[in-house]
Amino acid sequence: MKIFIIHITTCLAVYYTASAQTSTNPQDSTENWNFHFQQTMIGQYHPAFYAKYSGANSLSPDAEHSQSLTSTMYFDTRLWRGAQFIVNPELAGGTGLSKVLGVAGALNGETYRVGNSTPELYFGRLYIRQQFGLGKDSVSIDDDLNQLQGKQPASYISVNIGKYSVEDFFDANSYSHDPRTDFFNWALMSGGAWDYPANTRGYTWGIVAELVHPSWSFRVSSVMEPQYANGPYMDMNIAQAHSEIVEYGRMYKINGKKGAFHLIGFFNQARMGSYKETLVDTSYHLDVIQTRSYAHQKGGFLVTAEQQIGKYAGIFSRISYDDGQNETFAFTEIDQSICGGYILNGEAWKRKEDKAEIAFVVNGLSNIHKEYLAAGGYGFIIGDGALNYGYECIIEANYLAQITKNLWFTPDYQFVINPAYNKDRGPVHVFGLRVHVEF
Repeated sequence: MKIFIIHITTCLAVYYTASAQTSTNPQDSTENWNFHFQQTMIGQYHPAFYAKYSGANSLSPDAEHSQSLTSTMYFDTRLWRGAQFIVNPELAGGTGLSKVLGVAGALNGETYRVGNSTPELYFGRLYIRQQFGLGKDSVSIDDDLNQLQGKQPASYISVNIGKYSVEDFFDANSYSHDPRTDFFNWALMSGGAWDYPANTRGYTWGIVAELVHPSWSFRVSSVMEPQYANGPYMDMNIAQAHSEIVEYGRMYKINGKKGAFHLIGFFNQARMGSYKETLVDTSYHLDVIQTRSYAHQKGGFLVTAEQQIGKYAGIFSRISYDDGQNETFAFTEIDQSICGGYILNGEAWKRKEDKAEIAFVVNGLSNIHKEYLAAGGYGFIIGDGALNYGYECIIEANYLAQITKNLWFTPDYQFVINPAYNKDRGPVHVFGLRVHVEF
């Protein structure tokens, strides 16, 4: 309740402050710096549900509720020709249902697996972006979060060095990507099986290079991995612990309607534990942590697509896969995932900034990962002490409603079948409300 009161108070203050502001920049002007702010509160509740048994990492079968809060300040300034410096201080607090345990497709994309729910201040992003134009054509871009208004080359190469989330650059699905304005579920933020490199709060250090053309793009990156699974600090042994990501994107039109697809390949090497070694050697006592070694790797792919249909609607889909031989290290315990959804813009009923959306997710595990959990093993997200395996299936629906120019409310519902892949538990009904302010 305390977090909710803090959020509502801030929302009202920010709304009246932002409403009093007027733009000092004409549409075609060039900004040398800008500042933006967002704050998001999510409250969730699930009633009691059936569970034959529970383990240390289970979603509680008793009725429970949770609250989370994030506040982000976005600073962006030009340094020299083609260069920008971006810094985002962030404050996050609260927790998810059952401390974000018990569902592989975790239920709140604004929460993290941190031990302390007290709000903490940290730097989310801190990086330099250098852009090199290719050709004489240019396009106008608007003032936005971490984006300066002005002209930029239609085709360009950019290099980004510092701290950021790799999701800032890869898998940029315009219908399903941001839990502050899109779906809540982790497996709808990006491909569920992409164990993307990040610390506990979702950020890493490294370099991303982009080659962008009006109809296609190519991106490649090399970034750091955490010291251990779900760890807050990055491993400085970059020769042994690192992640490489490659993406090709294509933008197109079908009957005048915009569409895009992105194909991503990833390779992770870090001090991971091995499920097979844990099961074979009984001296490890089903503790995957004891088998950690820099020799362990993980690879996989992600395909994401989106297509505008009709005047007001769009659809999207994702397929993701990783080999699932070694422990989940940074994101969540999913080895195969498929999802899809439908979004209807509120312009269809004269509310342009509203949208209604619905999506489904089906998550699965590798055979060795199943065996590990069935034997009583635990990861950092799931583990019921036993496993009657079934695909984890999730349906999510919500409505994003603009209340004022800078304030949005989103009631949300998620239906979870076989939470943590366990037929002996659930189904679970999860009700949520998101309050989001941005200027």
